[in-house]
Amino acid sequence: MENKYHFDVIAKAIYFIKNSHFEQPSLEEIANHINLSKFHFQRIFKKWVGISPKDYLQFITLEKAKESLRKGQSTLEASYNVGLSGNSRLHDLFVKIEACTPGEFKKRGRNLKIYFGEIETPFGNAIVAETEKGICSFSFDNLSVEKLKTEYTEAFFINKLLKNGVIIQEYFKNWEVPTTPISLDLIGTQFQIQVWKALLQIPPSNLLAYQNIAEMINNPKAVRAVGTAIGKNPIAYLIPCHRVIKSDGNMGNYRWNSERKIAINSYESIKLKE
Repeated sequence: MENKYHFDVIAKAIYFIKNSHFEQPSLEEIANHINLSKFHFQRIFKKWVGISPKDYLQFITLEKAKESLRKGQSTLEASYNVGLSGNSRLHDLFVKIEACTPGEFKKRGRNLKIYFGEIETPFGNAIVAETEKGICSFSFDNLSVEKLKTEYTEAFFINKLLKNGVIIQEYFKNWEVPTTPISLDLIGTQFQIQVWKALLQIPPSNLLAYQNIAEMINNPKAVRAVGTAIGKNPIAYLIPCHRVIKSDGNMGNYRWNSERKIAINSYESIKLKE
């Protein structure tokens, strides 16, 4: 409950900073807006976002300045220049995909065991669901597991973290790349899985537009379909849909709250930037 309260407070602060960055509000002004002392606010903000409110304000200001550079960009050149094909491809190192269509997963519903549990992350508590093959859902709400229970009524749901869930839990504690790859048991159409695999190529602290993803899968006219596939990504954070923004440089929406998207990207810009 405390984690949820803290995230709600941080989300409110992020929203205020994002919409007030032109005025460059002081620490005291931000803290007053969310009814906390500036010392308490500074402490919990840094704990959750990874940087101080002042540093975050500078991050937002910088991102807004970069918008003009991103506008009209329709190629991957800039992204490759910042290391898309280099050592910063963190997810390539520790995420392994097992993919199946919704129909194939449906057939496994009878006697299928799906393990689920709650873990803490810097961005709020998350629910992980996992089969013997790998993680099939990672979400910042309970809706994904409830949807699985509705769709796969003959499956057994067990409230327990399985091996991949434990690996993720440890990763969010120490931020060290696990020695054992995390397996994902993805449920999606061929096109959706193609898009989700492309997302794995975006390195931490880097952002791409929907158009860029369409070009990565050699289907540059499918921007709208790419956006729909990204919106249905069942694996939060590990499949980094939070790194996809609008072509005009604005962050855009996020399935699990747009303030959370900003928090994740700002945290990564400090924690994981190489």
